[in-house]
Amino acid sequence: MTETQENPNNRWGREILEIIKVLVISLAIVLPIRYYIAQPFIVRGASMEPNFHDKEYLIVDEVSYLLQEPKRGEAIVFRYPLGPRQFFIKRIIGLPGEGVDIKNGRVRVINNAYPEGFVLEEPYLTPPGRATRPDLRIKLAQGEYFVMGDNRDFSSDSRVWGTLNKKFIVGRALFRALPVTSLGFVANYAVDY
Repeated sequence: MTETQENPNNRWGREILEIIKVLVISLAIVLPIRYYIAQPFIVRGASMEPNFHDKEYLIVDEVSYLLQEPKRGEAIVFRYPLGPRQFFIKRIIGLPGEGVDIKNGRVRVINNAYPEGFVLEEPYLTPPGRATRPDLRIKLAQGEYFVMGDNRDFSSDSRVWGTLNKKFIVGRALFRALPVTSLGFVANYAVDY
C-alpha cells in the first residue's frame, strides 16, 4: 500500500468518530437549552381558547422568571398543583399578597396601590366583557398566584383547585411553533398594575 492509499477500515473509523463528535457537540448545546432555557409544550383542551387552541405547539421561556417576577396578564405554563406530572397553561390574574374578588361576573383585584380594588381589564377575553363565574373572594399569600383560563366556562383553574404556588411555574408562553399558519410570538398582555 502506498502513502496515498488509505486503509478502508481507518477511513470508516474516522468518519464514525466525526459523526460521534458532531452528535456529542449537538447534544451539549441542545440539551441545556431544552432543559434550562426553553421547553416545548403542547396545548391540551379548550381552556385557553380563543388565544391558544388544542394541539398547538408552544415554546416556553424558562429564564425570564429567574430575572423578574411573573406579571398579571401573562400566559404561563405550570405543573398542576394537585398532580405535578401534568402541565397546564393559564393566565395570571392575581399576584402574591393581593386579593381577588369575583362578583357579578367581574374580576376585581385589591392590592396596596388600589386598596378599594380595580376591575381587571381583560382584552384577551372573547367576547369582551365576558362574565366570570362563580362569585368568590380570596386573599393570596406571598408566593401565591391566582390563575384562570381565557375560556372561563371550560377551565379548571384557581376558581376550582385554589391558588398556584410559584414553585410550580415552569415559565411563560413565548412562541407558537405549530401550526405553521400561527407561527410567531405569543401576544403579551402583561400589565404593571
